[in-house]
Amino acid sequence: MTGPQRERLGAAQAELLRALLADGAAPAGFDERMVRAEKRALLNKRRGIVGSLRPDVAAELGERFRPLFDEYAAGNPRRAGSRFREDAAAFAAWAVERGELEPPRQGTWFPGKWFPKPWRRRAT
Repeated sequence: MTGPQRERLGAAQAELLRALLADGAAPAGFDERMVRAEKRALLNKRRGIVGSLRPDVAAELGERFRPLFDEYAAGNPRRAGSRFREDAAAFAAWAVERGELEPPRQGTWFPGKWFPKPWRRRAT
């Protein structure tokens, strides 16, 4: 593969990632319907993981969790190398900042984000 071919491929991959993760348009040559379906699947997966990592936030928000998370995700695509725990903490901080959640009573603040106390396994 030549340098220009690699550059074109890299640009096409970046365009596809923007379409899937950052609310971009489907790149030329891709089926818009299929890109939308994959985008929806990735959003559902991300929301489900955040809900699993922060069941307290999902429970407190109740039926508002899904639309609020979708709004958050549209404006806050995950960064390369970020962890889901960071994403969950960022969503919780975003919801607190908007007044959708009460500020946490316990936990640790770390560079402007709230991280819950470590999860502990219950004795069985």
